[in-house]
Amino acid sequence: MKKRDFLKTTAIASLLALLPSGMLAFKGNKRLRTAHIGVGNMGFEDLKAISSHSLVDVVALCDVDSNNLDAAKKIHSKAKTFSDYREMLKVMGSDIDAVIVSTPDHTHAPASLMAMNMGKPVYCQKPLTHHVSEARAMRKLASEKNLVTQMGIQVHSFYDYKLATLLIQSGIIGKVHTVRAWSPKDWGYNGPAPEGSDPIPETLDWNLWLGTAAERPYKEGYYHPGNWRKLMDYGCGTLGDMGVHIFDTPYNALQLDVPFTIKNECRKPTGFGFPEKNIVTYEFPGTDYTADKLKWVWYDGPGAPEMHEDLKLPGAEESSAKEKTSEQSMEDKMSLDSKEAGDGKLPDQGAMFIGEKGRLLLPHFMQLPKKIVDGEYVDISKEIAEVMEANKMGEPIRNYESEGPKHYHQFVDACLGKDSCTAPFSYAARLTETILLGVIAGRFPNKTLHWDSENAKFSEEEANQYLESPYRDF
Repeated sequence: MKKRDFLKTTAIASLLALLPSGMLAFKGNKRLRTAHIGVGNMGFEDLKAISSHSLVDVVALCDVDSNNLDAAKKIHSKAKTFSDYREMLKVMGSDIDAVIVSTPDHTHAPASLMAMNMGKPVYCQKPLTHHVSEARAMRKLASEKNLVTQMGIQVHSFYDYKLATLLIQSGIIGKVHTVRAWSPKDWGYNGPAPEGSDPIPETLDWNLWLGTAAERPYKEGYYHPGNWRKLMDYGCGTLGDMGVHIFDTPYNALQLDVPFTIKNECRKPTGFGFPEKNIVTYEFPGTDYTADKLKWVWYDGPGAPEMHEDLKLPGAEESSAKEKTSEQSMEDKMSLDSKEAGDGKLPDQGAMFIGEKGRLLLPHFMQLPKKIVDGEYVDISKEIAEVMEANKMGEPIRNYESEGPKHYHQFVDACLGKDSCTAPFSYAARLTETILLGVIAGRFPNKTLHWDSENAKFSEEEANQYLESPYRDF
């Protein structure tokens, strides 16, 4: 069964047939009743952020690991708990107004599509999907049903990212011809698939964790709870994890669509784990904010980025960003990127816009963008003040506790008819598609792939098999 046929499957069709009449559309209430699929790790952060909104009632919690459910239940004791999202949606459907999906990448689309097919607004973690075909299916269904949707790229709503977008669109460095973005994180694995199996923990439903992915024996330390990001069948590597965040502002500011060529310089694929280091070069059609053609280069892995003239900072010696560990708490991730850019070294993660009138450095995150002209920093305080005043941005906020919930609350308010989402699936699907094309290019090292967006296929036929994969009945 192909992913593009997911909405037509017997399982989904039969489930929808069981729903009471009138249940397929969200009917606005004064409060929002939310159901959460995946409540461990980032899912727990999502749960806390959504439920911090004063008009949210958490009514259902779902996770394949009972340890995660127990922890979530402690703070939402009235919520009903489930291990299978299909059962939750069937049993609780009429009592759910919106669904939050915070599971491993390979289960984003199956859970989201089922909820959307029931007329539920969906907040889904990044990257939106595991395959290009799923991203297009989610974008299409959200449009057809006119649903409120939001992808979980919370920094999209942060002050400095919005400021950078407005500065670029104001022409602060003229038309942009190149973007270079990077992260030294390493969500790669060069070893073989493990042999044998280990006892499945009593708290884990392994079949439900696999979901629609191919059946595979459980092996301790390889999949649940965190290392799935490194593996092709479940995650999207560093590009899919951090790339979505760091691509977001340049992609949005420049009003890009999808690229027409993609090349990934990386090691040969093993078929199991992602490369530890990638240099992905995209070419995009021009927009009102770019040259006729835009070049975009992404670097990830230990030592990223490789030094380039475009990335040299005033007074800097040629050096790469420091390697950071992949395993970090949410608090650690915030502190990793809060180092001030201005000491001659690149921020650990970030993006550089290169335009006609200089360069703009955007650290990731919660730091002011910096303009560089002829090898020197240029004072742009006047331009920043003008943009802030013209767009009524107020005073800068650089506190994660204050900034973090904004993106989530925007979704809640949109569901209640009080706001609109700035990262809906109409946008998020295109951004995710761009990311996933780079992931696919990693299967063809050093080869330029040509993407036909209109027909949703590569000119290189051998690459098209990775746009989708079979769904397992589970």
